[in-house]
Amino acid sequence: MKHRVVVLGAGYAGAITAGRLAKRLHRDDVEITLVNADSEFVERVRMHQLASGQDLRPRPLRDLFAGTGVQVRTARVAAVDVEGKNVDLGAETLGYDTLVYALGSAAADHGVPGVAEHTYNLAGKQAALRLRARLSGMEPGGTVLIVGGGLTGIEAATEIAEARPDLQVAIAAGGRVGGWLSDKAQRHLRGALDRLGITVHEHADIARVEADGVVTGAGTEIRAQVTVWTTGFAVHPIAAATTLEVSEGGRIVVDGSMRSVSHPDVYAVGDAALAEGAGGKPLRMSCASAGPMAWLAADAIAARLTGRKVPETTIGYTFQCISLGRRDGIIQRVTPDDQVTSSVITGRTAARIKELVCMGGFWGVSQPTMMRPSRRHHLAVTDAVETQLITRS
Repeated sequence: MKHRVVVLGAGYAGAITAGRLAKRLHRDDVEITLVNADSEFVERVRMHQLASGQDLRPRPLRDLFAGTGVQVRTARVAAVDVEGKNVDLGAETLGYDTLVYALGSAAADHGVPGVAEHTYNLAGKQAALRLRARLSGMEPGGTVLIVGGGLTGIEAATEIAEARPDLQVAIAAGGRVGGWLSDKAQRHLRGALDRLGITVHEHADIARVEADGVVTGAGTEIRAQVTVWTTGFAVHPIAAATTLEVSEGGRIVVDGSMRSVSHPDVYAVGDAALAEGAGGKPLRMSCASAGPMAWLAADAIAARLTGRKVPETTIGYTFQCISLGRRDGIIQRVTPDDQVTSSVITGRTAARIKELVCMGGFWGVSQPTMMRPSRRHHLAVTDAVETQLITRS
């Protein structure tokens, strides 16, 4: 009997895990099944580009995994039974010996009234296409409000403003837009927002969303024909409905090898997992975390199935990258525990590096064994970025 490995979700984390397992294990011994609701791999880090009107290259999962031995199943996960060791796909049940849970996350509404009824988001391809259709139908002078001053909000606001200079784009944040960045990065960000004509509303906690805008906790009304909600992500409730140990937010609690602390035959990677990184801090939901988590999980599974030593490492960060449209950006150097430093790259060079990072994310999916684990995981383009940072510091 072959050992059955089922990977749920084919985002960055799930796809990299499946591909790396296929290279680490012999197909005569292991059967790997990758389950995903979409037939294509979605470059989630490019959803702001898709929404603003840019076309992304189709990447069918069956083509990506052709010849690898990975069986791709297009299906939506309805439930997981970790005691019976099977997955409910609606029309059928799929059994497993080892499960890799990588179902990712969706937009979080934080309980704010009106979010579900009146906003758009960028949490997935269908959501981005919905926003794209709405933006394409807007007349010149139309108003767009981005709620959220983090990475997703900044990239959405600048991308839309650059692609549609005929629209009035604004961004609202509970604190400062990009407030965690270094002083140099914040100055560059302010300049970019001004250059693109983006109105900034700061310290504006949103109390409710209405059909024609939002109302802050202070009672201020910010009117907009389109409101885009980018205030963070929440995991799907499937894991919390099982007997797996999960965090308060529903993320599966894992050890250093991405293995569930309550069920040793279950691994979790990507946004769905609560894992400890450098400095004992939880890894943030991001593509930057997904790749290293996937490498660790795949290598640990392969080691345990073949009797080899399980690798030990700590995931740490090197930089944060932000696109400000297609020709501008910020590359912010950070410590392994994700604290910003004074080292920053800005402008066209940063935009080019950000594009390399996005390309590197997909490259990690299509070439999963080319990324080699080290004591501190980072993206393949890190060395080039660090050279630029050192030169400009």
